[in-house]
Amino acid sequence: MFTTRDGSPWEPAYITAIDGNKCIGCGRCFKVCSRDVMNLMGVNDDDELVACSGDDDDDEEFVRKVMVLHQAGNCIGCGACARVCPKNCQTHVPAGALAAA
Repeated sequence: MFTTRDGSPWEPAYITAIDGNKCIGCGRCFKVCSRDVMNLMGVNDDDELVACSGDDDDDEEFVRKVMVLHQAGNCIGCGACARVCPKNCQTHVPAGALAAA
């Protein structure tokens, strides 16, 4: 448990998973995260993840795009990604619960 500058208690909650069935690949979480935690991937006709360059030209080979965890260990638990996600597809676990596991 930590405290904020005004003395309020605060516990970071780290991202542990992204539900690919809920994710719409909007990229909002990716844009607010400065820690390289997530990566946008394409899903092809065979339901396989395929790297995408981020160009709109790649849209033709994908059925859809989804966000995936890239470097989960880089997460600092700020929660910015969860606040901007329109589909609530991320799982965040409080630091204390992860330490106990």
